[in-house]
Amino acid sequence: MDWAMQFPGAVTVCDGDLTIVYMNEKAIAGFSGKGGESLLGKNLADCHQPRSMEIVRRILETGEPNIYTIEKGGKKKMIYQAPWRKEGAIAGLVEISMEIPAVMPHYVRS
Repeated sequence: MDWAMQFPGAVTVCDGDLTIVYMNEKAIAGFSGKGGESLLGKNLADCHQPRSMEIVRRILETGEPNIYTIEKGGKKKMIYQAPWRKEGAIAGLVEISMEIPAVMPHYVRS
């Protein structure tokens, strides 16, 4: 079973050339207004603003993730963008977007 396909958050993956190579069901549904599954094989630069592309390129160059929260349509989401690696080298980018509660517990563990 492809666990990511039915993961409750949106998972989108691009390769090092910024070509979208994977979208799970939630990502396809979430981007349905922009083409949904037809976005597979498209370049991220075709559907992102220049500022967003600067962030994507920085992630791919530095290996540092970009993590933030947004509120859209009354729902709060956490966005986690990070490189994925093949044989130790950065091979592309993974974005996971998932709904989170407006208020949630935070624990400090030792």
